[in-house]
Amino acid sequence: MIQSLRPKLFVPIALLAAAPGVAAVDDAAIEAATTSVVPQVVTWRRDFHQNPELSNREVRTSRIVAEALRKMGLQVRTGIAHTGVVAVLEGGRPGPTIALRADMDALPVTEQVDVPFKSVATAEYRGEKVGVMHACGHDAHTAILLGTARVLAGMREQLPGVVMFVFQPAEEGAPEGERGGAKLMIDEGLFATTKPEAMFGLHVFSTLNAGHVGYRTGPLMAASDSFRIVVTGRQTHGARPWGGVDPIVTASQIVMALQTIVARQVDITQYPAIVSVGAIKGGIRNNIIPDSVEMVGTFRTFDPKVREQVIERIKRIATDTATAAGATATFALGPDPNPVVVNEAALTQRAVATLERVAGKDHVELMPYLTVSEDFAYYGQQVPSFFYFVGSTPQGQDAVTAPSNHSPKFFLDEGALPLGVRTLTALALDYLQGKQ
Repeated sequence: MIQSLRPKLFVPIALLAAAPGVAAVDDAAIEAATTSVVPQVVTWRRDFHQNPELSNREVRTSRIVAEALRKMGLQVRTGIAHTGVVAVLEGGRPGPTIALRADMDALPVTEQVDVPFKSVATAEYRGEKVGVMHACGHDAHTAILLGTARVLAGMREQLPGVVMFVFQPAEEGAPEGERGGAKLMIDEGLFATTKPEAMFGLHVFSTLNAGHVGYRTGPLMAASDSFRIVVTGRQTHGARPWGGVDPIVTASQIVMALQTIVARQVDITQYPAIVSVGAIKGGIRNNIIPDSVEMVGTFRTFDPKVREQVIERIKRIATDTATAAGATATFALGPDPNPVVVNEAALTQRAVATLERVAGKDHVELMPYLTVSEDFAYYGQQVPSFFYFVGSTPQGQDAVTAPSNHSPKFFLDEGALPLGVRTLTALALDYLQGKQ
């Protein structure tokens, strides 16, 4: 457990920036410290990339993270939400408490990028042997936060307040039958010892070029739910389909009908919505019509009322289509759905000023609504939070057509790493030092 934290001291922000005898950390100091730590950040990132681990299995990654943080002299807690790591840095002066977060898990994707540190790792996922790849950039997030921790630890005496460094497992979702991620970290007492006044997180993103950052005030990323539909028919010989009830044909009809939810049944003029089936499994042999077919998918919404509408429509389409075919269908939601990621307005206003100063105003972009999701949203339900994006596609390449996050061809321009460290460090320092 985290031990010996000072009681939280509330000091007027104006006094923090003007504490006598202690110079505030300026941008030149941030730049110098970032430059010195970047080679190690690159080394960390390449190591994590070459040795990826799936959700709730980040054993090696969390061990390396914890060891690095202890060498920085930080108080470290391990084992929260299975493999999560939390470190605390106490500054040399009283001040606010903030938290910075990175996620550590990789995806069941076989890498197709030819780099010297390419992943050849494999693992078992949903009963199948799969390749494992940091296809979403969490290797970069972990390395960036480690670099930020090293920079801030080197400024400990000048630092007013407390910084929590949260290294989270299972952002991509826990394995079937398990819990994990941000929700479990909170449930297991992430903020029980000390609770931040604000929390910051970042994500490398292929739709932005390296050197650029993106943000949005208010709702940014969609709420996400997973679902499972099982269609049950009656098994028969493939040469005599009239002798049974075909769940494969029925499942196909359900998949097509689900597309009418967004196209015809939900008002998407204010907020977008998405319904997608990601996997279908049924049957084992070419001439046997099976008893059942399983489908798993996801839907994304930005409004609680729309979410309830989508749930009701998926259930109705699945059960009524199955009934019309003489089959049956069951519908179930997955556990711990992600809420909408919402950037708190006042904190966002302060954060954007920091980003524009550090990255350059011309390199800070307003993002559209994003139908991808993030369980960082759970932290935002606890404390004011700000989440932003750091471009990962090489300059000169069209970011619109670049391989996206989650693609086996996702490529990270390592120019994203120093910008990530600089912006995250500056966001932390500006908040702690009371810059408006």
